[in-house]
Amino acid sequence: MAHTHVLCVKSDIDGLSVLTHNDSMSDLARDPRQLGNLIRRARKSRALSQGALGAKAGLRQETISLMESGNSAAKLETILAVLAALDLELRVAPRSKGGLGVESDV
Repeated sequence: MAHTHVLCVKSDIDGLSVLTHNDSMSDLARDPRQLGNLIRRARKSRALSQGALGAKAGLRQETISLMESGNSAAKLETILAVLAALDLELRVAPRSKGGLGVESDV
């Protein structure tokens, strides 16, 4: 089996982490609507209903629906429970400039 080596400059390394960390999900969310879109996309990619995700997170289906629609009243504890149920995590990073990676309403 042949090995391929790629040399990257520093500016390329951050982009590589997106490719290697989790190929199905590595997006920015800067407001509740964007976070809701990311949660919806992750849920659907795992073939879960809102009710099934709610059950995994210990929440009601209505709570998942509100989060996915961008309701800004969700507690941090609730958001973390939903992310954990989707096998995702919250990461804090310096704010980037530009719109790359920001999820739009699909």
